[in-house]
Amino acid sequence: MAAVDPTSVERGRRAARTGQASDVPAWLQGLPVSWWVVGVILLFMPVVANDFILFQIFGWGFILGMIALSLMFLGGYGGMVSLAQMSIAALAGYMIAILGSSGVQTISLNWPWWLAIPVAIFIAAAFATMIGALAVRTEGIYTIMITLAIAAAFFYFTRQNYTIFNGYTGFANVVPPDLFGINWRQSVPFYYLSLACAVIAYCVVVYVSRSPFGLALQGVRDNPRRMAALGFNVFAHRVFAYTFAGAIAAVAGILMAWQNAQISPGTAGLPAVIDILVIAVVGGMKRPIGPFIGALIYVVLRTFAPDILLTLGLSGDRFKLLIGLGFLAIVYWSPDGVLGLWEHWRARRAKAGDPLTRGGDAQ
Repeated sequence: MAAVDPTSVERGRRAARTGQASDVPAWLQGLPVSWWVVGVILLFMPVVANDFILFQIFGWGFILGMIALSLMFLGGYGGMVSLAQMSIAALAGYMIAILGSSGVQTISLNWPWWLAIPVAIFIAAAFATMIGALAVRTEGIYTIMITLAIAAAFFYFTRQNYTIFNGYTGFANVVPPDLFGINWRQSVPFYYLSLACAVIAYCVVVYVSRSPFGLALQGVRDNPRRMAALGFNVFAHRVFAYTFAGAIAAVAGILMAWQNAQISPGTAGLPAVIDILVIAVVGGMKRPIGPFIGALIYVVLRTFAPDILLTLGLSGDRFKLLIGLGFLAIVYWSPDGVLGLWEHWRARRAKAGDPLTRGGDAQ
């Protein structure tokens, strides 16, 4: 008779006691009910929301959230701050316009989408690797200044180079391919496309953060000397973190070019570079869901703040004043962003004995 594996027996007993399938990941089993509710709401959002909300609010929010998520991965798990994530995303957008099709036929190569997309992501990830190889050799303010200098150099290079990047004009008519007979730039298809990419990026970051590489990266963040003494290659872990984060930003950059139907140097301008940092900090740098919360807040303020200012008799061009004041208020009251405020509120309610706050924490 074949021997019985005690581990499998215990796994089966545990599954029988909990009523859950043993092949379901533990992190998926532990999701609170509120997360499933949010998932159902997002899935059926096109039923109740108009095209503007789907395309401009949620679509743009998912894209910015993915770029900020790449920064959150570097900062939250690696202890590194990069101001070049928007530049990486813009490079991927440029590559999809150059390698694919656009309104500038003299430059675009008209490659098929199944070849142009992975090559664009690869080039952007290689650019992120180069940035990481330079940035990880420094610490603190020097890392920030190096990445900021690279972002500024990329902006001015794209604006002044006409042979490859078409200079100040950039590329117009950069649209997604028509697959399965669907126009993916319409509001509902693009909403589901950006939502799917955001969910995949979130799940991948959660998985990687709990993988051996992610745990080692967090160890490097907390005590690099001890990790080096244990035999870990600190430099390689940090550089690969830039590569991984760059791939996420590259996917968002392609979506960004498709949503705007164009890519130009202004996409990677210094204001946009700083906006990504603001989004990540406002949402929270400790959990992957934070950047998406910060992106949604930012997009809503950017969309409706000018109207609010005009109603108050102020210039609509000062909408970033509200964004800046909100940023200062959140950072002052909670260094962990909006998620920190939420956790502080839950902690106070829990002390008061409120059973509604005993659910699972945000992932």
